[in-house]
Amino acid sequence: MDRLWAPWRSAYITSKKEKGCIFCTKCRLKDDKKNYIISRGEFVFSMLNIYPYNNGHVMVAPYRHVKDLDKLNIDEMTELMEHSRKIIKMLKKVLKPDAFNIGINMGRIAGAGFAEHLHIHIVPRWRGDTNFMPIIGKAKIISQSLDELYKRLKKVE
Repeated sequence: MDRLWAPWRSAYITSKKEKGCIFCTKCRLKDDKKNYIISRGEFVFSMLNIYPYNNGHVMVAPYRHVKDLDKLNIDEMTELMEHSRKIIKMLKKVLKPDAFNIGINMGRIAGAGFAEHLHIHIVPRWRGDTNFMPIIGKAKIISQSLDELYKRLKKVE
């Protein structure tokens, strides 16, 4: 059996797991760098996904704990979209992806890991970024550390 070494995972495996909503918790903390919060607006903020589908996977969420789009007021909805557009521009400049997957999983059945707090996933994609590893190896290769990506994105904010 081949092994894919991922020693950085040991910190997660042995760490005390946070309870509650990560979006509510992270947006209240002051250390944006430690929490991978890329930018903040009046109504929404963005943060790197620490379990990314692909390099550069960012989540944009309102500060307010709401689970459905129809619960957002017009200011929150507008800033959610504007902030998402800002993140896409940053990712284009820093990572130069060929395309993006952008989506909202509303509800646990739809795949939402945090179903009670609405958030938009922005996932950069490159031609050929999906290969045999997820299919045969049941592993996804992420080519850049979160710390390196955070530094690069903060330079263009």
